[in-house]
Amino acid sequence: MSAQTPIRRITAPQIRARKGGEPIVSLTSYHAHTAKIVDRYADFILVGDSLGMVMHGMDSTIGVPLDLMIMHGKAVVRGTERALVVVDMPFGTYEESPQMAFRNAARIMKETACGAVKLEGGARMAETIRFLSERGIPVMAHIGLTPQSVNTMGGFKVQGRDEAAWATHIDDALAVAQAGAFALVVEGVVEELADRITAAVDIPTIGIGASKHCDGQILVLEDMLGLNPHVPKFVKVYGDLGPAIERAVADYAAEVKTRAFPGADQVYR
Repeated sequence: MSAQTPIRRITAPQIRARKGGEPIVSLTSYHAHTAKIVDRYADFILVGDSLGMVMHGMDSTIGVPLDLMIMHGKAVVRGTERALVVVDMPFGTYEESPQMAFRNAARIMKETACGAVKLEGGARMAETIRFLSERGIPVMAHIGLTPQSVNTMGGFKVQGRDEAAWATHIDDALAVAQAGAFALVVEGVVEELADRITAAVDIPTIGIGASKHCDGQILVLEDMLGLNPHVPKFVKVYGDLGPAIERAVADYAAEVKTRAFPGADQVYR
């Protein structure tokens, strides 16, 4: 019997090398069983702090603690073999200083075995991105609509409506690319600005509410599966699982009440 070559995960440098190539596929995932499905199709899986809103009923991502990100990160890594797993650094774990960011990023990587971390912010985070990258931690950057800044932005608002602000966003993109980020999430910006950013930087851009011309795309898994009744404009719903789950639960409840479940096939003799 011949020995089989083990499956090797996609790495951050491999994602970076995809600039201008075949579009990069990505989705979020927060648990092992969905991650196992996504793993067959995605180049990287993001364990996003959006889990606070999607899974834990929070109003924003601000309240997500580091321990929660690590717990879900472990689950996703356990459920996957192929895709690069990227874990969000939650609010308050990296902004204070590069040293603080390194301590928390190192803990995420050691405890989850993920392949990279993601943090929000443009030029203001360039020093931190460089500090982490130089010390062996691959960093994915995130600009445009940055959910952790929702309080200073005044809500989840599309960025770039005012063309006079485009230069700032492009400067942010250039700053994080030059600092060593291997990829850049561009969220909630007008299409023309996303195109300008993609052309300006030499690392892949990952669009979410941005442009089809980005080097890749990402969506929240639960949004595209129809589990969230209220999704942003940029989400295309590829499944209708919400109603299907409700029908299944309703059928189960009815059978329990009529003693139709468990039936002969569900009991032991």
